[in-house]
Amino acid sequence: MMSPSTLALLLTLVIKASLAVEAKDTVREKAHVALNGLPFPWSKLRLPNYVIPIHYHMLIHPNLTTLRFNGSVRIEIDVKNDTNWIVLHSKNLTIKTATILDESEAYQSEKLLPVLEYLPHEQIAVFSPKILIAGEKYFLHLEFAAPLADGFYGLYKSSYKTKTGETRILTSTHFEPTFARMAFPCFDEPNFKANYSVRIRRNQEHIALSNMPIEQTVALEGGLFEDHFETSVRMSTYLVAFVVCEFKSVSGRTSSGIDVSVYAIPDKWDQTQYALQAAIKLLEFYENYFNILYPLPKQDLIAIPDFQSGAMENWGLTTYRETSLLYDPETSSASDKLWVTLVIAHELAHQWFGNLVTMEWWNDIWLNEGFARYMEIVSVEATFPEMKVEEHLLDTFFVATGRDSLNSSRPISCEAENPTQIKEMFDTVSYEKGACILHMLRHFLTEDVFQSGIVRYLKRFSYKNARNENLWETLANTCSADDFTSGEFCYSRDQAPKNAYRFAGEHWDLKSIMNTWTLQKGIPVVIVSHQGSMLKLRQERFIKTARPSDPSWQSLQHGYLWHVPLTYITSNSKNVNRHLLQTKSDTIELAQEASWVKFNSDMNGYYIVHYEGDGWDTLIRLLKENHTALSYKDRANLIHNAFQLVSAGYLSLDKALDLTTYLKDETHNVPLLQGLGYLESFYKLVEHRNISDVMQNLKAYILQYFKAVIAKQTWSDEGSISDRKLRSHILSLACDLRFPPCVEKANHLFNDWMTSNGKISLPSDVAETVYSVGAQRHDGWGYLLDKYSHSLSEAEKDKILDALSSSKDSDKLSRLLELGMEGVVIRMQDLSKLIYTVASHPTGRFLAWDFVKRNWNALVEKFQLGSFCIRNIIIGTAAQFSSKEELREVKAFFDSIREQSSQLRATQVALENVQKNIMWLEKNLESLRTWLQNHNQ
Repeated sequence: MMSPSTLALLLTLVIKASLAVEAKDTVREKAHVALNGLPFPWSKLRLPNYVIPIHYHMLIHPNLTTLRFNGSVRIEIDVKNDTNWIVLHSKNLTIKTATILDESEAYQSEKLLPVLEYLPHEQIAVFSPKILIAGEKYFLHLEFAAPLADGFYGLYKSSYKTKTGETRILTSTHFEPTFARMAFPCFDEPNFKANYSVRIRRNQEHIALSNMPIEQTVALEGGLFEDHFETSVRMSTYLVAFVVCEFKSVSGRTSSGIDVSVYAIPDKWDQTQYALQAAIKLLEFYENYFNILYPLPKQDLIAIPDFQSGAMENWGLTTYRETSLLYDPETSSASDKLWVTLVIAHELAHQWFGNLVTMEWWNDIWLNEGFARYMEIVSVEATFPEMKVEEHLLDTFFVATGRDSLNSSRPISCEAENPTQIKEMFDTVSYEKGACILHMLRHFLTEDVFQSGIVRYLKRFSYKNARNENLWETLANTCSADDFTSGEFCYSRDQAPKNAYRFAGEHWDLKSIMNTWTLQKGIPVVIVSHQGSMLKLRQERFIKTARPSDPSWQSLQHGYLWHVPLTYITSNSKNVNRHLLQTKSDTIELAQEASWVKFNSDMNGYYIVHYEGDGWDTLIRLLKENHTALSYKDRANLIHNAFQLVSAGYLSLDKALDLTTYLKDETHNVPLLQGLGYLESFYKLVEHRNISDVMQNLKAYILQYFKAVIAKQTWSDEGSISDRKLRSHILSLACDLRFPPCVEKANHLFNDWMTSNGKISLPSDVAETVYSVGAQRHDGWGYLLDKYSHSLSEAEKDKILDALSSSKDSDKLSRLLELGMEGVVIRMQDLSKLIYTVASHPTGRFLAWDFVKRNWNALVEKFQLGSFCIRNIIIGTAAQFSSKEELREVKAFFDSIREQSSQLRATQVALENVQKNIMWLEKNLESLRTWLQNHNQ
């Protein structure tokens, strides 16, 4: 046997030689040192591209008694360059053995091979004494073991209690974006697609699920069974999945023969029926819309009791938080049902956008998430028209502009290299803004051109990876389906004049247009000056935390230019006119003079519009005299734009508030909720600062001005989904403002419900309002906490937890936060929402902030830096701060954790939100006070 010192010397010499070869092609970073003190042969975060995985043959045995797992993987690899090293990913795994075999399965070495580990990059390197020859195939065989992970990543443990109080353990996976390496050694980057043959060992009482159906089950010694799954299609590591559990399922089949099953814990099996119906209907829609059959024989959907995000699109085995999949007709509200439908639609859209065609690297994750977020709207609008999901799309626009109007925003496509940066890419910009620009593009190209273009994109890049520019190039080409028989891409620049995209009567360079939306951050404001038949236009970057008088203004505006596909209607014609604004300023000559003009028809574009001169006065007058001259989307758009412009200093608050006075005649729920939402946000802002006179006047104004709308609401689940959502919001607001008839009714319902020991069913749309009123009493709060502990409905528990968080008793809120930290009564997955919900109430905002500061290290350990939970905690707890003293406090805390906070965009978003609140109050508080005094007389 070779002595350790001899081996160390040999490894050092080989590493130096291999690094010298690498340096010929690239400028090498400083050599890294492996865990055992030897030089590590690879210096980059990204893996080398000269060893390519072809096929993983994997065995996993999760032991649900010892809470550990063992496994082995034999990876067929294709070697592109001569090398002695195979570098791949591994995190928290103990590598027991490593061997390399050639194509005939002969060992490359008689001895076990040395494995180096470099923890900062989560990489291991396996050394082969014999050079691996370019063009040859080899097999890398590794045996490994690890504990089942705590938390929500890798192969992790989850648990639940049965009705009889017994604890059941299961294990599930979550690999996106960089956590497959926690379950098996792998080339854990999205462009290393491969096939997977999976075997899972389990006890007899358990079932095992993976991406593919079970091919056969083999009985082993000791009462174990080994399930062999069919070989998968080519896919990225983050889409591999397996679950071992004792769940029950309900099953059905699509018209094209795809077996669909929904799994849940046995006691919640009766809540799976709606998800099954929705999944079948949505799968059939996508097969038809994309003109590509779903490529797997089955699609499983499973509700995991412990799950950090909403859901995960693993190919053939989508995993969900229980609130995102299970629907209980007794306790789930209209909003709950819409949420379940949208999440299922989102994950099934991913089976094409993300799974079939995957972004080449995480900088373009929006190609997955933006498309899935948008296709969930398209699919649900087509399959469940009664849900009026197009109204939800407006909310997507509102959320996106809120983030994009801060300087801390980012381009849709931007650099992300390490795991923390990659996790932060799963944000509002990738999801909501991505969906918004796709919606704008769909209306720019027309529906038929957009649909045929994305079908070409999917067919061209099936089982491959794509980049941002590939999408634009594919949408721009005019190939027919026949052109795909050769597998070649038939686009050329010479075709550009003939391409199908056409706007305002002219042809345009689609790639150049869309690059202005994906490669620079922010959102434009289009400033319109209207005189007779002449429209003068100019564009600026819309930003809320700077003013033209600020020294930073010019630098914040420098270099920003969008190609904006403008749409507009006028007093003379409801026909939509189009104009592409490609320069800083431009003019439009109308065919005839118009008394008013409204840009961004139906809010199909992603931009803000400011009307200079008397433009806003004209539109305010129009709404008061004949608001139906504009669509409900245009009315909601005007309300949103007006208050956004107030925040950015373009428009006076008086004018925006004047615009909302027409709402007494509004009959559509969307603009009504938009206007009320702003008034409610102002109330919370002054409530947190305890500005009592403005609080009381604003409360009186809301309750008086919207009295008729409040009075019209019934405490029931009747009406359309849109009406039911309005009811939930209106009654919740009225009770929050302590409107006596609302509080009295809620108390009456709560007393009846508590007296019956919860056996009386409350109307699901008003249940949270009833719980929240009841939670203000000592006995009511205690009863709700007990009901929370025993409820089998996650929808009900969600409402109860929100109600418990609204208590004005700081001791109760402290207890709630500690229960969240313990993770027993309140699951760890719900802690981040609990923290920012507590923070949203006056009694809880400092309590929650102090809790986060005190428990910061534990929170990062539980949720990981860059995760959406950490992001929500940071942004949510600081969102209500609005004084310079509070800003200094937030900055001081972020400075104290600089090593972590400097890696996060979320800290900059949080700081900007506080700055925005400060600026708003400084500029608008007196205007709000005066306006309310004048309108409450």
